[in-house]
Amino acid sequence: MALLGGFFPEVQPQGHEYSQMWEIYPPGFYSLLTRIWKDYQPAHIFVTENGVPVPDAPDADGRVRDVRRIRYLHDHLVQVHRAIAVGVPVRGYFVWSLLDNFEWAYGYRMRFGLVYVDYKTLMRTIKDSGRWYAQVIGENGLEP
Repeated sequence: MALLGGFFPEVQPQGHEYSQMWEIYPPGFYSLLTRIWKDYQPAHIFVTENGVPVPDAPDADGRVRDVRRIRYLHDHLVQVHRAIAVGVPVRGYFVWSLLDNFEWAYGYRMRFGLVYVDYKTLMRTIKDSGRWYAQVIGENGLEP
């Protein structure tokens, strides 16, 4: 990362989980939602982009097993539920992203989608996370 002409190494303390781009800390999501509600009292909160890049690809049987993304989404949805339970008016949550796509800072190297896109053929494969999220939506909830 460049800052004022200098370069600074990224620091990743041991004992913390990281994606390819940043630290993963689900309780921080709860803190953010409750802080926004406390400080600004919005009538409604919509989370319009929440996701994680995972280096995934179809395996030998054509399935994309992105267990880390499922864990990330599950853990963040649990924090959304915690916030709702204390009165935070969260009215919507949107995963970033439906499809693997172009990421401004990293081009096509980071895969955020619930659907894998083969950039050479444009073939799309629903990842395990996409199937999992469809189930969460269909059941209108999940087990913490």
